[in-house]
Amino acid sequence: TISSKVNTITMKSFVTAIALLLSVASTAAFSINGGESDRRSFLSKIVAVPAAAGVVIASPQSSLAGPEIVTLPSGIKYAVTKEPSDKKPVVPMKGDIVGIDYTGYLANGQIFDATHSSGKQNALLFKLGSGSVIPGLDDMVSQMVVGQKVQAIIPPELAYGEKGVCLDDGECLIKPGQTLVYDILLKKSSIPPP
Repeated sequence: TISSKVNTITMKSFVTAIALLLSVASTAAFSINGGESDRRSFLSKIVAVPAAAGVVIASPQSSLAGPEIVTLPSGIKYAVTKEPSDKKPVVPMKGDIVGIDYTGYLANGQIFDATHSSGKQNALLFKLGSGSVIPGLDDMVSQMVVGQKVQAIIPPELAYGEKGVCLDDGECLIKPGQTLVYDILLKKSSIPPP
């Protein structure tokens, strides 16, 4: 792929620059040029040689840049982790029946629910905008296109709020006021039957 070729080129440039720096460093470290043995002159020589040779050292993080994080007006933050393969992806509308695969995580990374968990093998189907899922999930899916996968951070007020998901004995699966993280894949969207 293009990114692997860019990473290979960047790595080759990086290795070349390091080799050049090491050769200059070893030469400069063991020679005394008219009394220039202080650290400042040594460092200025090391920096000047790669620049003079036209070597550009790319920041390792520039080639590893992550996906863009988008914040919706509702406060949901998300990043697209997979773009749709269809050239004209379907955009769901309020009232459409949508099918998603998802994994829900607590802020500490613990999975609390997933469509692929034990006993579940089908996508979650629901009517968009009907209130049958938490508001944050409904809002996020309404922003997606079929085939797209996102990771969304849903604030407590769009998840389970101050109630959480707790049993009568006080034990909570999702504590009150907890932010949730979802990996969501929008698998399909269709107009509901009349």
